[in-house]
Order: sequence, then C-alpha cells, then structure tokens
Amino acid sequence: MEIINQPWPWYIAGPLIGLVVPALLLLGNKTFGISSTLRHICAACVPANISFFKYDWNKESWNLFFAAGIIIGGFIATYFLSVQGPINLNPHTVASLQQQGVKDFSGLLPGDIFSFNKLLTLRGFVFMVVGGFLIGFGTRYAGGCTSGHAIMGISSLQWPSLVTTCCFMIGGFVMTWFILPYLLRL
Repeated sequence: MEIINQPWPWYIAGPLIGLVVPALLLLGNKTFGISSTLRHICAACVPANISFFKYDWNKESWNLFFAAGIIIGGFIATYFLSVQGPINLNPHTVASLQQQGVKDFSGLLPGDIFSFNKLLTLRGFVFMVVGGFLIGFGTRYAGGCTSGHAIMGISSLQWPSLVTTCCFMIGGFVMTWFILPYLLRL
C-alpha cells in the first residue's frame, strides 16, 4: 500500500503513461484524450437538433467510462490514499508565491485563489470562471486537450499535435512569467 501513497519517479510513471497509447491503438484503434468526453455526454443527453452533436456517440462510449474512471480514481486518491498535510513544493516556488500574496498551501491548489468562498471575488472569478472558459475555448480551438495532443498526437507522429504542444508550452511560460504576477495582484 505504501507504493501507491508515494509519488512515482518519472522513469516509471512516464513509460506507463506512454504505454497507454499503443495499448489503445492495438486493442481497439482508439485515441487517448479527455476533451471530447463533454461532446459525447451532450450528444447522449441533449435531444437538440444541433449538427455538432449529430453523430454516433455510442462508438465512443468507452471514453465515458474512461472519464468516469478518472472521477472515481480522483475521489479514491483524495479521500483514501492522500497523505494529510501541505504539499511538498519547491521552497523557491513557495517564496515567490508568498511574495505575490499567496499564503495558503494547505491543499492541492492555493486556497487563497481556488476556493468556493473566493469565487465571488474578482481574483477568484478571473482564475476559476474566466480561466475555465479560456481552457475550454482553447481546447476546442486546438482540436484537443494537452493529454490528447502531447501524449497521443506526438506519439503517433502527428505534426499538428507537435505544433499545438509547443504552443501549449509557450503559453504556459508566458502565463507563468508575464501574466500571472499581474493576476495575483487582483
């Protein structure tokens, strides 16, 4: 049980994640990614005459089970396998965030920003609502999420996925170094 409670090193976790790609391709010619799951749910549940949702979503029903497994696995990991206490972060990261006003590191996400009581503040609204919208828009605009492009797309040698993943990385660097410091002052 102790092996499940500890972080796995990159040289074990990385190849295990990487083996998902050939397993999905060999076992059922399926692609890995989670962003299309909302489309499948809407196609299954919304009886509207919208062309975007008019397709045979039953072929992709395995993806719904995959998403349910992520939710159930997250619940089990959070409530049964997590170690209580603050997250082990790099001291330089903690110091840098504390200089910018982030003090609560008691959970997975900083409680100063990501909590329900902060949702109605300007900072919380920008990070949770506007940020969530931008992630959803970007995922749709890019034709998939980071896991789909970076893990599945690059490993199957798709040029658009390589370009998209590079743009994800550049966007992350720009956000972290140039935009985040201004947003934390809200």
